[in-house]
Amino acid sequence: MTQTTETPATAGDRQPASGRGRDRRRVRVHRAWFVAAVTFVTIIGAAAFRSLPGLLIDPLHQEFGWSRGTIGAAVSVNLALYGLTAPFAAALMDRFGIRRVVAMALTVISAGSLLTVWMTEAWQLMLYWGLLVGLGSGSMALAFAATVTNRWFTERRGLVSGILTAASASGQLIFLPLLSWTVTRYDWRPAAVTVALAALAVVPFVWLLLRDHPADVGHKPYGSAEFVPKPPPVPGAARRTLRVLSSAVRTGPFWLLAGTFAICGASTNGLVQTHFVPAAHDHGMPVTAAASLLAVIGVFDVVGTIASGWFTDRFEPRRLLAVYYALRGVSLLFLPMLLAPSVHPPMIFFIVFYGLDWVATVPPTLALCREQYGEDSAIVFGWVLASHQVGAAVVAFAGGLARDAFGSYDLVWYASGALCAAAALMALVIRRTPAAPATLAPATA
Repeated sequence: MTQTTETPATAGDRQPASGRGRDRRRVRVHRAWFVAAVTFVTIIGAAAFRSLPGLLIDPLHQEFGWSRGTIGAAVSVNLALYGLTAPFAAALMDRFGIRRVVAMALTVISAGSLLTVWMTEAWQLMLYWGLLVGLGSGSMALAFAATVTNRWFTERRGLVSGILTAASASGQLIFLPLLSWTVTRYDWRPAAVTVALAALAVVPFVWLLLRDHPADVGHKPYGSAEFVPKPPPVPGAARRTLRVLSSAVRTGPFWLLAGTFAICGASTNGLVQTHFVPAAHDHGMPVTAAASLLAVIGVFDVVGTIASGWFTDRFEPRRLLAVYYALRGVSLLFLPMLLAPSVHPPMIFFIVFYGLDWVATVPPTLALCREQYGEDSAIVFGWVLASHQVGAAVVAFAGGLARDAFGSYDLVWYASGALCAAAALMALVIRRTPAAPATLAPATA
């Protein structure tokens, strides 16, 4: 993580006969790590809004009488837009720069969360939380982390992508206990205001400290032997995004990556993040205890995702994905038997086991996108992420409907476990040969 630089030396400085003959060297941290740190803090601040939906279902149902299916539909709009916006945001970062896009996204998130305080109708929840927060969060999606990683690093990319992915879990760890206590002690409105302020507080850090490209500060990317000039702004962001999609959908690996990541979203954001707290509450567990368990998932998610990034730099990413999905599927099949009024050791084991696997799938998926699609990989990953969020949106909505229809979430847990088994098989058949360059949209198109 450090880079050694030699200070100017005179001939006398190089004489070995005295202490002054030793080279004077100083060690400094490469600027890329500072950019990664700012990106990490930014994602943590934006993660506050992702901690809230599961805590809103019961309070909104009680206050307004909205069905869980209706509330789940608003969450599903948010999750779908989170994914569908990501590839366009990656292209917009190439056009207008990372700082501008991320600062605007955080402002939109803050506005959408704050406006929910005054809502009285279900369509307003759809508009404020579904549309505005969904669009803003989509611009802050993992495509943001992929863009930073691709621009600032040529080495340690797996590790960096793992660290930046873990930032979202760190935000969940920080905000979930606070938000659940706020909702229980006061109301859901102060929690929404907390989310708005957290997102807004990060904007100055982004504007003052984040830089778009190593060339902006006269640096090489970390690990690069050559200076990389900053590419000119790429016009026609929307056209480029769609052109890359048009090329990628003609390749088999894209559909396998999109399919596995859709199941990833269905079994994490759509299912556990949205419905674990109300499902545990159905079995008599206090909301604060259930939210704390979800936060503990975030603790082990940080460990698992960073470890996954390290593994991705050293092992075959397809096999890693297959192992991750298979283990996640097994854990979800056992969950219905573990839910109880109190926290007991088997439930703690599930939380630790599931937490290690929560988003461990991201670093190997990113690596496969880079392998297959080169310079367009950030945009392709944005589309793969869109499938992740569509899968999450479907299960967020379906989970609410299943709870309304059957009075239980059990069917959804079992179905998600079976889907994870299918994802493990899909990961194994992704081809190893990178897609031919001729099939890809030029990076400067």
